[in-house]
Amino acid sequence: MSSRIRARDRDAILQALRAGVVPRVGLEHIQVARANELGELLREIDRIADGGSGFRLVIGEYGSGKTFFLNLVRAMALNRQLVTAHADLSADRRFHSTSGQARALYSELMSALATKTIQDGGALQGIVERFVMSAIADAEKRTVDPEEVIRERLADLSEMVGGFDFASVIAAYWRAHRDGDADLAASALRWLRGEYSTRTEAREALGVRTVVVDQTFYDHLKLMGRFCRQAGYAGLLVCIDELASIYMLQNAQARNGSYEQILRMLNDSIQGTAVGLGFLLAGIPEFLQDPRRGLSSHEALRSRLAENAFAVNGLVDLSGPVIRLQNLAPEDVFVLVQKIRHVYAAGDPEKYLLPDEALRAFMEHCSKRVGEAYFRTPRSTIKAFVDLLAILDQNKEADWHQLIAGTSVIEDPAPDIASLSQPDPDSRDSNGDEDLANFRL
Repeated sequence: MSSRIRARDRDAILQALRAGVVPRVGLEHIQVARANELGELLREIDRIADGGSGFRLVIGEYGSGKTFFLNLVRAMALNRQLVTAHADLSADRRFHSTSGQARALYSELMSALATKTIQDGGALQGIVERFVMSAIADAEKRTVDPEEVIRERLADLSEMVGGFDFASVIAAYWRAHRDGDADLAASALRWLRGEYSTRTEAREALGVRTVVVDQTFYDHLKLMGRFCRQAGYAGLLVCIDELASIYMLQNAQARNGSYEQILRMLNDSIQGTAVGLGFLLAGIPEFLQDPRRGLSSHEALRSRLAENAFAVNGLVDLSGPVIRLQNLAPEDVFVLVQKIRHVYAAGDPEKYLLPDEALRAFMEHCSKRVGEAYFRTPRSTIKAFVDLLAILDQNKEADWHQLIAGTSVIEDPAPDIASLSQPDPDSRDSNGDEDLANFRL
C-alpha cells in the first residue's frame, strides 16, 4: 500500500464511509475479500460479452456489503467494455405497476447508463452517437444513405416488442444530427429514456406509435441490450439494489407482479434469449427465503432458485443464480481497517495516525462490544473507525488508548421489518401499496 491517493478521491471515500454508504470512487483502495464471488461474476460478465445473458441474486444481511459488491462488479463490467445501468427500487420505482412506477425505473436506469469513459451516468447520448457515427462511416464506404444502414443494423430488433419504433427513433436522431435539429435530437433521447407518458405526444414529436409503458419495461431493456452491442459495446449489465422494497409491499398482487418480471428475467437468462443482457439484483435473506412474501412464495421462482443441497458444512456453490455474500473473516476486517488508515493518510505511511497495535486493539474492542457481527456486517465498525481517525487528526493531544477504551461501538440495527410493513393510509398509491421511500438498506 505505497501508492499515493488523490485528495479528491480520499475525501470522497472518507465522507461516504462516515455516512455509512458506499463510495462512488476509489473502491479499489478499500476492497478486501470476496475474491471467489468476484471471480464468478467476472466469468458471468464474459458470458454476457460473448453474446450470452446472465442473472444473479446477491443475498446478504443489512450492512454486509451488497451495494459495495454491486459497485465492484459494475467497475469490472465497465473494464470489459460493457455498458452498465444501476438503480434502487423504491415506492416510485418498481418492476411491475399500473401507475408508471415501472416506467420510472426504466427512466432511472437509462439516465444512469455508464460506459468506461462516462462512468457517472448520462452515457445514453454518447452510446447513440457512437452508433450513428459508425453507421455514417459505413454508409460513406458503401455510398448509401446512412438511414438505410441504420435500418439494416437494427433489422433484428423489429421482431421484438417496440423494436420497429426503437429503430425509427434512432433514425430520427440521425436526421437531427444531419440537419442540426437539437429539438428532434432531444425528443429522440426523451423517448429512449422512457420520458414520454402518452403516445400522442411521442407521435407528434417523432412519428412513432408506441412509448415505454409499465408493461413493456423489460422488453425495452432487452432492446437496449442489443442496441449497445450494435453500438460497439460488449453488452448491458443492469444492477438493481434495494429489492427488499418488493418484499415490503403489502399488496400481494403488486408483489406477485414484480416476481413475474423477475421470473421473465431468470427464464430468459437460463434459455439464453436475452442477448448481451445481464441482471445483478441485491436483497436481504428474507426477500429470498420468506415462504409467505418472499421469492420463495412464488412456486416457479422457488424451484429455479433452489440452492445446491450439497453446499453444506462450509461448502459453497457460486455457479447458481443465488450468491450469498460470505462473512468477512477477522483477518479481512484487519486488512480493511489498514486500508482505511492508508486512505486517511492519502497513501503516505509517514502520516498514519495509528500504529498496527492500535488497529488490533480497536478490533478486539469491537469484538467484545459487538460480537461476531463486527465482521459479519462491518458497516458500523468501519464508520466508528473513520470517526476515530477524524478525532485523532483534529485533536493531536488525544490518546488512542483512552479513545478506544471509552468508545461504544454499536452494531447498526436492522430495520424492523414488521413495523415497516404496516399499512399507512396516507401513503398508498393506486395499487394500495405502502410508500417505502424512506426504507433503505
